[in-house]
Amino acid sequence: MKRFLPVATLAILACGGGDRDQRAVIQNKGSDTLLNVAQAWAEAYSAVNPNVAVAVTGGGSGTGVSAMINGTVDIANSSRKMRESEIEAARANGVEPIEFVVGYDALAVYLHADNPIETLTHGQLQAIYGEGGPVTKWSDLGVEVPGCGSDEIVLVSRQNNSGTYVYFREAVLGDDMEYKLGSRDMHGSKDVVDLVENTPCAIGYSGLAYATEYVSMPCIAAREGADCVEPTIATAIDGSYPIARPLMMYTAGEPQGAVKEYMDWILSSAGQCVILERGYAPVTETECP
Repeated sequence: MKRFLPVATLAILACGGGDRDQRAVIQNKGSDTLLNVAQAWAEAYSAVNPNVAVAVTGGGSGTGVSAMINGTVDIANSSRKMRESEIEAARANGVEPIEFVVGYDALAVYLHADNPIETLTHGQLQAIYGEGGPVTKWSDLGVEVPGCGSDEIVLVSRQNNSGTYVYFREAVLGDDMEYKLGSRDMHGSKDVVDLVENTPCAIGYSGLAYATEYVSMPCIAAREGADCVEPTIATAIDGSYPIARPLMMYTAGEPQGAVKEYMDWILSSAGQCVILERGYAPVTETECP
């Protein structure tokens, strides 16, 4: 059975055991939804422990999980749970994935600022995004969108290695429905919001933390006649928003040394205040300065 030295350990060894300035480097990769807060955690932790550097990259949840399985990163960020096939691949590689829920996110639906729609249901989102869905024009929903002369709905989505892509399909479209062809599939969460901001005909989905004043976010109802709930930190915490999700970090086995200390700090009040400041919901009640 293969065994990997943690990447952080390899970084220390490369510095030389007798060097007083040796510095552990924790490699952290994955979800673009978590990218902003992961970078903020890394920056804040450098003041907590100057002997540890955290190198953060995105690329999508699937990319991070694959890197963790292959032993090239210490921590994988993911906005979806690991698939059973990924867990089996990890175990075949001598890796037992350990999951940490580090926060919660309201997955918002984004519209251009001039779009008059204020409410959407799961059924309407299925009809817009789902394969064979009948809604292809804004007039199908009874609205006229200023600046959208074609009336055609421009679907903005994520690439299929994204945890956000997977979660939206599972939570909104359901297991028996695939995405409609012809969407504009973006590399990152911010890219989705930027495109919607500049495209009157567009609709997209992305993490709440990427919201700007130049887009609108309709409230979402789980079904026709149900309460329509706005995407906020509070509704992600209490679970009332119908597209709220946990955000995870995975390590290859129980974390040790510098990686364990870092994960402990992320789940502490100090670390949870960072995620709250970045527009996500903390995993525990947290009082922040």
